[in-house]
This record gives sequence, structure tokens and C-alpha cells, in this order.
Amino acid sequence: MRRAPPHGTLILSTMAIAGLLALPAMAQAPQSAPERGRWLTESGNLEIEIAPCGAALCGTVVKVIANRSMSDPAKTMADGPSPMGMKILTDFKPANGQWQGHILNRETGKNFDCLMSLVNADQLKIHAYVGTPETGKTQIWRRVAGAQ
Repeated sequence: MRRAPPHGTLILSTMAIAGLLALPAMAQAPQSAPERGRWLTESGNLEIEIAPCGAALCGTVVKVIANRSMSDPAKTMADGPSPMGMKILTDFKPANGQWQGHILNRETGKNFDCLMSLVNADQLKIHAYVGTPETGKTQIWRRVAGAQ
């Protein structure tokens, strides 16, 4: 006579199947992210296209408006390579109601941990930090009108 599996085994099996069924939805999450679209950096230097890249979101420079230094806006960045096509936001994945990934400081070439979240439909909060999110610097990027 065949015995039914213990109750706990049945629950774990059901949870495992539900988890596997949720994987495709999680992988597609960036497709519907309201953070997608074109954003103007706080300095007004660059236009960034935020779009899916694999199972994450990434941000690529699609327009150079002014190639000025972020640390010294009076200084141009003419000496360095053009930022056009540079991926400055990488590996952003959902985390506690926001997106967590990395941001590239194009002036130093260093990557920093970063949190990204919508303030409203036309404002994107970018918070770069080292170590813990309680430190760091926050910028507000503005959605480019007519570009989504």
C-alpha cells in the first residue's frame, strides 16, 4: 500500500513549483518598469536611456548635451573620450520597492553601488553610495519630454 507524503513535503513541493513558475515573470519585470525611458541627468550634461539588459535594467548615454565635469561644471571634459554609448547604469534589479545596481562615475572610471526609484512619473532619484545607503549622494534626473 502506498502512503501519502508527509504534509510538510507536500507544502514544500507546492512552494517550489510556485517559485519556478514565478521565474519567467521576474525575468520580464524590467520590460514593464516605469523607470524605463530617457532621462536627463541632474547636471543637464547627458541623456540616459534606461532599458532592459537581460534580467536587469541598464542606462546608456544616448545624447551628449554638454560635456562638462560634474564636479566642476565650468570645466569641459574635452580631454577624455566621448561618453556617447557609455553604459553608466548597470545590473539594476528590484530590491525593496526600488532598484539596486551600479553607477559609473565617468570622470574617475569608478563604479559605485546605487539605488534608483521614481519620485513621480517625471523624476527619478539616483542615490550612489559606498558601503551603506545611509551615505552617498542623491541626484534627481528628469524624464525627457516626449521620449518614453
